[in-house]
Amino acid sequence: MTIADLISRARNGSPRAAGRLLTLVESDRRDEVLAAMDPASGLTVRVIGITGPPGAGKSTTVAALVGAYRGGGSRVAVLAVDPSSPFSGGALLGDRIRMTAHINDSDVLIRSVASRGHLGGLAAAVPAAIRLLGGIGYDLVLLETVGVGQSEIEIAAVADPTVVILNPGAGDAVQAAKAGLLEVADIVAVNKADRDGAEQTVRDLRAETQAPIISLVAARGDGVADLVSAIDEHHRNDDRARRVARARAQILSLAQSQLRTQPDLVLLAESVVDGHDDPYSAAARLLLRAGEQPD
Repeated sequence: MTIADLISRARNGSPRAAGRLLTLVESDRRDEVLAAMDPASGLTVRVIGITGPPGAGKSTTVAALVGAYRGGGSRVAVLAVDPSSPFSGGALLGDRIRMTAHINDSDVLIRSVASRGHLGGLAAAVPAAIRLLGGIGYDLVLLETVGVGQSEIEIAAVADPTVVILNPGAGDAVQAAKAGLLEVADIVAVNKADRDGAEQTVRDLRAETQAPIISLVAARGDGVADLVSAIDEHHRNDDRARRVARARAQILSLAQSQLRTQPDLVLLAESVVDGHDDPYSAAARLLLRAGEQPD
């Protein structure tokens, strides 16, 4: 089956064709798939980032958001970024969502994406996957990252808004601030807000961030409507300057990822260690050699 055939079938609602295309954008055929898409296709899809510490309830929140947006008629894709393999991280997410009414819903697509050593929490294939999903008719992408701290800052390069999920107590607010998570939080959701310490956590967060704070019990659906309203309000306030800033961060992130794979990097590092080069000239040579390589 050709890429054009797969695109046609995916647009007509085939999850299998969409999955096959996502596999291709994670491979060395990525450029071939993107060449068959409208360059503006990724601009039509909304991307909501979901991040936070392990155990905060990110997957449960994602499942609740899927239900809310499907209730409004949106086609929804979920990308779960896994740090090691394209399967293990998706199992937790997939198991939670498949227990809901979406099991036979062809307008919900769930996919794990391996980060494959890419600097930060996002896989290098994620921007291409988002563009693909927009091109085959998905209205919304929920992007769940592994939630391990500083690496999650990359999510801000592709998502608008970024929602940080925290739990009551255990110093989550302070720890999130130290990890840099609150720096990228457009919205903060305190999940499991029926637990002791929830109100204190909200007070602690108000001292750490200016972002809207939503109290949530995702497993019961409590507060989900408030979270959707906050997401929609943030999206309405998006402007060109913020979109340019996100694109700039995304370009720099992917460029850095590509530079890390340059074969001359180790040789240049050894030259610096041996005193034959300084880091400034080595960096300039690395950029020059990367520019000389054919695409």
